Amino acid sequence: MTHPLIDRLETEFGWPRLSTMAGARAFIARPGAHCLFVPGDTARNLETADAAVILPELRAAFQNAFDCAIVDDTIEAEVRETWRALKTPGFLFFREGAYLGDIQKIRDWDDYLARVSHILSLAAA
Repeated sequence: MTHPLIDRLETEFGWPRLSTMAGARAFIARPGAHCLFVPGDTARNLETADAAVILPELRAAFQNAFDCAIVDDTIEAEVRETWRALKTPGFLFFREGAYLGDIQKIRDWDDYLARVSHILSLAAA
């Protein structure tokens, strides 16, 4: 069962929900910068709903410099393990398939701005 605010990311913003690792790798391999939203357990983690509201605002603040997708719970554990982003909710950033960094748990707005600015400034390895 998903949260209505996460569903909104699909229905209102058109973000894909990735349910296979192949799909996730294909999404992050495309040209440009990308963010995978790892929601976590919406029933146990109350911060997940906040993250679902924050990420579209963060994307807008950076003038759509990155696109976003939702990691489905079917692959969430594998995504978290693959990129060592173990705490949720998490925003994992990539450029052309290269992992740039992540932001785990809820932060202050200024912290998000600083961290995303830094992450997007990194060269893809």
